[in-house]
Amino acid sequence: MHRHRELCERAVDPLEIAAGLEAHGVTDRAAARYRHRDVFSLAEEMYARVPRDGARTSSVVAPPEDRPVVESLPAGWALVALLPGIVCAAAVAGYELTAGRGRLTVLVAGALVIAVTLRFALRHGPLRARRRPVSGTRAWSGFLLLYALCGDGLLDGALRGGPDGPWPLDTAALLGLGLAFAPAAWCARLFAVRARRRLAQSRGLAEFAAGARPLLLAVVVLYAAALTGLLVLAGRFLGQQGPPLGAALLGVLLLLARLLTSYGFRRAPALVLGCACAVEGLAVAAAFAARLPGCGFLAVPVDAVGAGAVPVLACGAGAAVLLIRAARTLARASAHAGGTGEPR
Repeated sequence: MHRHRELCERAVDPLEIAAGLEAHGVTDRAAARYRHRDVFSLAEEMYARVPRDGARTSSVVAPPEDRPVVESLPAGWALVALLPGIVCAAAVAGYELTAGRGRLTVLVAGALVIAVTLRFALRHGPLRARRRPVSGTRAWSGFLLLYALCGDGLLDGALRGGPDGPWPLDTAALLGLGLAFAPAAWCARLFAVRARRRLAQSRGLAEFAAGARPLLLAVVVLYAAALTGLLVLAGRFLGQQGPPLGAALLGVLLLLARLLTSYGFRRAPALVLGCACAVEGLAVAAAFAARLPGCGFLAVPVDAVGAGAVPVLACGAGAAVLLIRAARTLARASAHAGGTGEPR
């Protein structure tokens, strides 16, 4: 009680104390030393022992920006989540209906509007970050989206000795990823609600973790299925029949990165996104550097796997790493209590 007095005084329910104790390394085994079967039971006694009145309790309620995402969403967030898809659809339609210099104008204007819309939607929904992301995270995410749009065409042309002119753009990938923002937000909301409900029903940290991990995996699979369907439909609508595996893995990577960031875990997403950007950037650089005298060997690895395999390898490996990280961190009670655990 003396060691965690500040935590007990500012807590608004026993769950917040339990999450805080877990964040400080207190386990069910440690709770047994105090004659309690688990951390939740210990937290209930600690909460009951601290005197508080109505005024004091209301004064220590966490501000909206530090509350769990599930408790502080503005009205209409589900409609806001549709905006990126609508803007992407309008930008792709404008690009497909124009020609010549008009296409470049539409492309640049569409990119700017999409960036503004994405930033607005990310700040007003379940994927909202508790704290500012690590510097560079937005730039790396933007690079990955840009590569999904034009990277494969550029790399393929470079491997063939070009490009001799404008290379093809994968507008279907951009359209599918834009439309998939709404399912991403809804899946994040589903995970937050279910996790908080399971946290309230669990009687131990191990019990909560055992239920939270399958829930996370189910949400990721649900989003991946929705994203793949949208990518296939976008490809057929635009007449682009290429496999959407790279774009699908990119979408899963971005979802996991933003989901971790929204719960305060910022370093791992920044590192993984940066590594994925490095792999894709180095692949393009190697293809062009191979044209220098005596440097033809640089393009051998890229040529061996093919241009389409580069984003699959980069985004697939990154998504696997973040999924493992999310299964460890988001299965902790402290991740869902809002402000009791330190962000990483």
